[in-house]
Amino acid sequence: MALHKTCDGMKRRDFIKVGSLGVAGLGLAGYRELAAAGAVEPGRATSAIFVNLPGGPSHMDTFDLKPNAPTEYRGLFDPIQTNVSGVEICEHMPKLAQCADKYAILRGVSHTLGAHALGQSYINTGSRPLPSLEYPGYGSVISKELPGDRELPQFVAIPNTRQKPGFLGVKYAPLNTGATPQKGRPFSVRGMALANGLTISDVEKRQNLLKDLDRTFAGLEKDSQLLDGLDSFSRQAHAMITSKAAREAFDLSKEPAARAEEYGESSFGQSCLLATRLVESGIRFVTVSTGGWDTHRDNFPKLKDRLLPPLDQALAALLTDLDQRGLLKSTAVFVTGEFGRTPKINSRSTPGGRDHYPRCMTMLMAGGGVKGGQVVGASDEKATLPASEVISPSDAAASFYHNLGIDHTHEYHTKTGRPIMIVRNGSVIPGLFS
Repeated sequence: MALHKTCDGMKRRDFIKVGSLGVAGLGLAGYRELAAAGAVEPGRATSAIFVNLPGGPSHMDTFDLKPNAPTEYRGLFDPIQTNVSGVEICEHMPKLAQCADKYAILRGVSHTLGAHALGQSYINTGSRPLPSLEYPGYGSVISKELPGDRELPQFVAIPNTRQKPGFLGVKYAPLNTGATPQKGRPFSVRGMALANGLTISDVEKRQNLLKDLDRTFAGLEKDSQLLDGLDSFSRQAHAMITSKAAREAFDLSKEPAARAEEYGESSFGQSCLLATRLVESGIRFVTVSTGGWDTHRDNFPKLKDRLLPPLDQALAALLTDLDQRGLLKSTAVFVTGEFGRTPKINSRSTPGGRDHYPRCMTMLMAGGGVKGGQVVGASDEKATLPASEVISPSDAAASFYHNLGIDHTHEYHTKTGRPIMIVRNGSVIPGLFS
C-alpha cells in the first residue's frame, strides 16, 4: 500500500491509524415543517460507504472548475459536459461524467480548519473538534443506531480510518483490514484467518477458557466501558472467525472477473469493490481511504497522471455497481477530503501547486434518498468562497445521517452524564433529497 505524506509531516498511514441549490442554514423547526409537508423525503438507506480523500483534493480541478477565471486561478484543466444537462466536471474524470445522474455535487462547502488533523476530525464526525471531548465517527454512530447481524462486523475500515468511537467506547470501534486488496491476489483480514496452524477447535477451546475467566471475575469493574467493549470485541472476533458468512463477505474471489475489471487495477478500485461486496453482505458501514491529495507542488501532473484516473474509474464503478445490484437506494455514499485547495496557483513548482483552503471545497453524496444529477450550493467566480448560502461539514453530516434515518439531534450521554448531540451544529440540506 502506498504511503502519502502530508505537508505537516503526517503520513497517511500515521493519521488514519490514530483511530486503530441547498438551504444549508435551514433551522430544525423549518426542516421539520418541510418534512411534515412532504418536501423532504426521509432517509431510506440502511448501510453506508464513506470515501475519504485525505490530503485535501483541489475543488477547482475536480468538481468546481472555473474556466472563465483569470489564468492564475483557473488551472490547466477544462470542464466537460456530464450526462446531466448543465453539469460539468473535470475532463480527466470521463467515467464519473457519464454517471453524474447517480450523485449530487455539493459546492461551496466551507469551514475554517486548515490543518490536516483538525480537518480530518471534523469531516469524519460532523462536529468541530474540541480538546475536551472526542466525538464518535460516522461508523461508530451507525453501528450503534443500526445494529445488524452479530456474526458480521458492523464498521469496517479499508485499510484503516481516522474515525474513532470517541465517548461511545471501544465497543463501537472499527475493524481495520490493515491492508488493501490487490487485483488477482487473495485477500485476508488479520483476525479473520486462522494462522499458525490454528483450527476452529482450538478457537473453541480458547473461547471456553475465556468464559471460565469471565465467571471467575464476574462482578469486578461492572461499570468499565473498556472491559465491556473488549468483551464485545471478544464475542465478535469469535463469531467472525467461526462464521462462514463473515469470511465469505471478504472473499473477493467470489466476484466475477468482469466486475473486478470495471473497478480497475488500483488498490483503491479493488477496495471500492470490497466495500460494495461488504454492504451487500449486510455490513452497515464501510470506509475506504485513498491519499496523496496534498498537492502543494506539481498539482496538475499529479492529478492528471496519478490521482484522478483511479478515482474516476473506482467511484464510477462503485456507483454503477451499487445501482446494478439494486443497492444504491439502500446505501448512502459520502465522498470528501478535509478541505479544498487555494484557488490561486502557487509558484513552488512548474506548473505550480495549490495549498490548504478550507473556505471552499466540494463533496459528493449519493444513494438512499439523495437526488442524483444535481449541484447543491455554489461558489463564487473564482471558487474562493460560497456564492450565497454556506454549507458546512456539519450540515453535510446531518444530511448523511438523515439519509440513514438517524436523527442528528439525538443526544447521547458521556460516562459522566454529559449530554452530547450526534452532530453539535448542523442542519439537513433539503435540496439534496428527492
